[in-house]
Amino acid sequence: MSKDRIVIIGGDAAGMSAASKIRRVNPDRDILVLEKTAHTSYSACGMPYYIGGLIDDIDSLVARSPATFRDKYAIDVRTGHEVVAIDPIAQRVMIRHNGRADISEAFDQLLIATGACPYCPDVPGAGADGIFGLSTLASGIRIKEFIEQNKPKNAVVVGGGYIGLEMAEALVRQNLKVSLIQLGREVMDTLDPDMGALVSQALRDIGVNLYLSEEFEAFESTNGKVQAVVTNQRTLPADIVILGMGVRPNSKLAEAAGIELSVKNAIKVDDRMRTATANIWAAGDCVATVHRLTGQPFYVALGTVANKQGLIAGTNLSGGDACFPGVVGTAVSKICKVEVARTGLQEKELQNLDFDYAAETVKTRTRAGYYPGAGRITVKLIGEKGSGRLLGAQIVGMEGAAKRIDIIATALTARMTVTDLIDLDLSYAPPFSPVWDPVQTAARQLLKKL
Repeated sequence: MSKDRIVIIGGDAAGMSAASKIRRVNPDRDILVLEKTAHTSYSACGMPYYIGGLIDDIDSLVARSPATFRDKYAIDVRTGHEVVAIDPIAQRVMIRHNGRADISEAFDQLLIATGACPYCPDVPGAGADGIFGLSTLASGIRIKEFIEQNKPKNAVVVGGGYIGLEMAEALVRQNLKVSLIQLGREVMDTLDPDMGALVSQALRDIGVNLYLSEEFEAFESTNGKVQAVVTNQRTLPADIVILGMGVRPNSKLAEAAGIELSVKNAIKVDDRMRTATANIWAAGDCVATVHRLTGQPFYVALGTVANKQGLIAGTNLSGGDACFPGVVGTAVSKICKVEVARTGLQEKELQNLDFDYAAETVKTRTRAGYYPGAGRITVKLIGEKGSGRLLGAQIVGMEGAAKRIDIIATALTARMTVTDLIDLDLSYAPPFSPVWDPVQTAARQLLKKL
């Protein structure tokens, strides 16, 4: 495999992690990366902070430019090249570049790393100017330029997922009047509603107008420019709209090529990132993985997962042997001063999986109560009755709250029990924690129910 040609579709997290790994192991390998935008290896997670003005230089979000990959790593990166079709039999990809769609390139091995795209239902007015999804560096630049050039006053965020909440804060920082529409009864449906309510309040505290349990129905526009967002209960004026309803795997190329799909139409791969189609691999936000607690197919779009999967794919494509074990669904976010974290399974998921579980929620402080800066923290832990096994956790609190989720993520990966969590020798000093860390306080209370 070391001498054959690999073509990679997509030049961000998974694609370039794979390309870099292959180059380190195989200095003479023929590697071609086809990226439809002008950018490679950028931090999509940093874009709301750029739009909100916390980061001044967009280039600081770029880890390595296309020129760096070409000149320093001898990787043939071609930006502005959109792959429009895959022929698995002929082992060629068809490309559109500068208006031409008759270009093709051969491959011996193909890695699909096409990422994800913002979800927008097919509703009236969806093509109006001023409506934005946020998934690429180019989309972040367009939003920032739109705000600077058009000076919008009213912003509507449709959807209360991670991107929606972070963008709501960014728009508040730009002095816009911000409204957020959410179909669920609280924002962040990756949290249980009791914990989501804490995040909803954090948004209200920074001036976001929340419209919960409302169904988004349409956009209104004038002369091709968005003017309002229509729900089943009201019409909200909008000079700019951000789609925050989550993302979907960008798997249409794979589907058209006959490559097998999995949950949520994500590309189905094994633990080495191989598809069921010979010589075709996939990694990143376009693929399905496995939830380590259930063993079931699972879809999650996170930069951490994409980078790891790219490394796994690159290792195997360069002759190594590596496996991706799956995820437990760990994620963190921040809305102004409020930190949010989750891992494992929610109560609603456990109900559908027919688990016999118990949950406990505690409210305490991030540091010793007498130490300056001690803030609120709410920890929710979920465990299995009988076995005592940990099943999930959610945390909402002030500075120092969110990264405690990593303790739980580690415990879930190790299949630890609630008692094991209580017995962990966690660090203590007044500036960092109470004597009993909040996650262990929650574990002690949960143990009584198990």
